[in-house]
Amino acid sequence: MSTAPEIAALLEEYEFLDADDRYRLLIDLGRALEPMPDALKTDATLVRGCSASVWVYPTRLPDGRLHFLADSNAAITKGIIALVLASVQDHAPADILATDITATLAPFDLSRQLSSNRTQGIPNMIALIRETAARLA
Repeated sequence: MSTAPEIAALLEEYEFLDADDRYRLLIDLGRALEPMPDALKTDATLVRGCSASVWVYPTRLPDGRLHFLADSNAAITKGIIALVLASVQDHAPADILATDITATLAPFDLSRQLSSNRTQGIPNMIALIRETAARLA
């Protein structure tokens, strides 16, 4: 299992980059995601409302923490979901519910960096993660 990069370290790196390099960083984050088996890319794991296809599959670690597998058919969208997961990956459901993911991502100012088509699905990704955490808390 891969360990998600620390969100603060990502932000520190992100802030020093120009727009093109920020875009590349997001793509690299997506490439670094743990592979999601094709068998898990189903209608049940599809995040609705994204311009690209995005799948998120929650798993529960033996100690109860949540680990998410995710993928997208678009490189930048895969990077966005990797960034979202960096704030909650391998946390307890109660900790995920206590995390304001939107506020955590706000300093990245994705709506200014990317087109609205690329960012429109972020609230749905966050909602799915929070719903999963609430169900398993």
